[in-house]
Amino acid sequence: MSIQDIATSNSQKKAILKAINDEGVALQEENGEVIINVEAYLLKYPNLSESPVMQLITDESIDMDADYWVFS
Repeated sequence: MSIQDIATSNSQKKAILKAINDEGVALQEENGEVIINVEAYLLKYPNLSESPVMQLITDESIDMDADYWVFS
């Protein structure tokens, strides 16, 4: 299992959760981290250029081969 940790602001994490709004794809841990299941995300958003993460996280290299993205 591979995990990519991505540093983000609180407002970015809130925007990601609001845009995705599917607990099967993204969830927020008690410590505030947002975890995204990459496989489920890619099924929900096959057009990556229009997906919420790609629109909100522009300065980070997103690893599409990771199993999970953790926004901290």
